Amino acid sequence: MSTEPRTVTEPRTVVADYVAAVARGDADAVRDAFTEDAVWTYPGDLPLSGEWRGRRAIVEDFLGSIGGLIAPGTAVEVALVGEPVVQGDRVVAEWTSRCTTVHGRLYENLNLGVFTVRDGRIAAVREYTDTHRAATVLFADGE
Repeated sequence: MSTEPRTVTEPRTVVADYVAAVARGDADAVRDAFTEDAVWTYPGDLPLSGEWRGRRAIVEDFLGSIGGLIAPGTAVEVALVGEPVVQGDRVVAEWTSRCTTVHGRLYENLNLGVFTVRDGRIAAVREYTDTHRAATVLFADGE
């Protein structure tokens, strides 16, 4: 993580930059996008559902656990859908996720997140997605 002072960026740009960092696989930029005390809430009753508290838990445990679900040598493709909607420090963004699972299945899903940005970093995310799709494709045992 950078120790240089961070220029405070508009919330829309913070979220767009985060999605772009995920898309290009820039782990340092992804880590740096979050405040130390950030919280990510993921819906449903999947192994990764729940509330992830703190930058380390979000990046290493939550986002990092997704790596074990995708085929080796591949990556998750993410892209914003349209322009994020901004109201003050809140950004609502929609994005697509696509990857090949470890079982060779194509996973595609549409996600929506309500991001709260504080001092140029993401402080909170409440994500909404089709958890049934995730359960039947990402977490299926390869039947």
